[in-house]
Amino acid sequence: MKTLIDHLSNYAAYHRDSRNVATHFVGIPMIVLAVTALLGRPAMPLGDGSLYMTPAMVLYVLSCLFYLRLSFGFGVTMAMILAVFVWAGAWFAALPTVAWLASGIGLFVAGWIIQFVGHYFEGRKPAFVDDLVGLIVGPLFLVAEAAFAIGLARQTHDAMLAHEQ
Repeated sequence: MKTLIDHLSNYAAYHRDSRNVATHFVGIPMIVLAVTALLGRPAMPLGDGSLYMTPAMVLYVLSCLFYLRLSFGFGVTMAMILAVFVWAGAWFAALPTVAWLASGIGLFVAGWIIQFVGHYFEGRKPAFVDDLVGLIVGPLFLVAEAAFAIGLARQTHDAMLAHEQ
């Protein structure tokens, strides 16, 4: 199984242009919000109906398990960030159907357009084209890049750079 360093290094190889990385800081959150919104329905009641579960919640748990397997620190951070996205997605899912679909699909399409503009600058196809795991590594890459930018996770950053060479 690939390690955190393997995943980040592989993803970073597709994201060397700073303009591409910048577009990802806009596009990926839009896509994650769109997915959590669109998967915020249906809400399946649990037990007496006071609690419920949605496909977004199931995806949240599976994603968090993936991130936690790679790194406890990054996994906890991703769990907190994604919890906010699931909450926001539930807000969109509670809208009337037309507004819910328009918001979710609109965010999804706009987010991917921004992503592809970034890859135009990069001159390289997106990472997920070669490895679908890139779809789940993208949000983690953004969190890692933000951590690196403020001086956190230096060992991870150094290992990632050494792995790329």
